[in-house]
Amino acid sequence: MDIIEQFLDGLWMEKGLSDHTLEAYRRDLTQFAVYVQQDLLCAGDADIQGFFSHKFEQGASARSIARQLSCLRSFYSYQVREGLLQIDPTALIDSPKLGRPLPKSLSEADVEALLAAPDTDDAIGLRDRCMLEVLYATGLRVSELVGLTLSQVNLRQGVVRVFGKGSKERLVPLGDEAMNWLATYVREARGFLLGGVQTDVLFPSNRAQQMTRQTFWHRIKLCAKLAGIERPLSPHTLRHAFATHLINHGADLRVVQLLLGHSDLSTTQIYTHVAQERMKHLHAQHHPRG
Repeated sequence: MDIIEQFLDGLWMEKGLSDHTLEAYRRDLTQFAVYVQQDLLCAGDADIQGFFSHKFEQGASARSIARQLSCLRSFYSYQVREGLLQIDPTALIDSPKLGRPLPKSLSEADVEALLAAPDTDDAIGLRDRCMLEVLYATGLRVSELVGLTLSQVNLRQGVVRVFGKGSKERLVPLGDEAMNWLATYVREARGFLLGGVQTDVLFPSNRAQQMTRQTFWHRIKLCAKLAGIERPLSPHTLRHAFATHLINHGADLRVVQLLLGHSDLSTTQIYTHVAQERMKHLHAQHHPRG
């Protein structure tokens, strides 16, 4: 029997839940299974945090995320009780509080270590370095990054044309560092990865196809391991770092809103809270009376 259905049968016998509630559990678990693309018993806390980061990026409310987390808690506690797991991967994950959960960001030193992790003497490593540079330079959503085509990038003007949610178009500056890596990658690695295949995909997989979001997520996890970054990461972590670091350095919130492609300023305001938390930490660390 499918592990989700086995859990739902057990839940029904334990608590006598309604068909409507069981269907909601089934829907939430199926969404998570599609996201991780692996046996649910093999998923860890990083997979779960990445899933909720993705849901948050899609605009899910704190209430919706809390409900799905409750579902995963029930699922994994059941597996522990049944002896199929020893450790509950949801045990250390906090439920969202009032408002949207604060996105977890990286320090600037962590970002530098992450960017330097890929082996750029290798075509795949050069592609990975370029993708990380572009992601941090532009704050693109991961779906926007893996879907980029060569025609969307204008190195002469230093911008990338992005089609975001609702097919809304925006122009995002690349910056000198990302432009240099893009030029090197296109010149030295892209053709090798394509192997003669004709496509406009900017960052092909090693099969000369558009890379999936999950594949890039696994590439980031590998780079994080090489960089010695132990905390869970997702592709959205660099998007959060992009926004947080801009605001930490004095960027206007409206500008960050435009760069991120947020239709509502309230979505962007979450990053002011991140910056405030950072300032509190620095004050406590460095002030003689902190």
